[in-house]
Amino acid sequence: MSGNVKEEQKRIVGGLKDVTVKEMTLTGLMAAVICVMGPLSLPLPISPVPISLTNLAIYFAVYVLGRKRGCISYLLYLLIGFAGVPVFSAFTGGPGKLLGPTGGYLVGFIFMALIIGYFVDKWPSSMGLCFLGMVIGTMAAYLFGTVWLACQAQLSFGKALAAGVFPFIPGDLGKIVIALAAGPQIRKRLRRAGLS
Repeated sequence: MSGNVKEEQKRIVGGLKDVTVKEMTLTGLMAAVICVMGPLSLPLPISPVPISLTNLAIYFAVYVLGRKRGCISYLLYLLIGFAGVPVFSAFTGGPGKLLGPTGGYLVGFIFMALIIGYFVDKWPSSMGLCFLGMVIGTMAAYLFGTVWLACQAQLSFGKALAAGVFPFIPGDLGKIVIALAAGPQIRKRLRRAGLS
């Protein structure tokens, strides 16, 4: 075996050692929380986009795990749903849901998790900055999802905003407040227990 291959194997094994069983367990657990909360939704007669608890679950996952592991937990959720397990809104799953008119919001949540995670990791004790990060992250998901919805449903950008964003702003602000109230407490308790 050549020296280069041995060095590469050492690097991979070393990288795996950096991920503890606790970290993998928490990441999987938060992916499971998103899978449980994601299907819970309420359809709106004025919009093809339902009210969903997916973004609340992502707020919690990122607040508890940080940017990297929070994003991984959400990507696990997406893969599970893409494979056909009914974990998307209204207990749906499969490629059709992810690639359909509302799939842009599901993809946009990746950017949301990255942005929120940056703020939470950099300023974990600043409620104001974490709130700002959640608002900016949610706006990024809105933007991506709205452009996707407009293209898929052949709507103008304004009509897509009216259908996919405006009805959800009050509820999403409420979810952000809930996450800001509970997230830091959960994170502190996990750290005290040596689980984070």
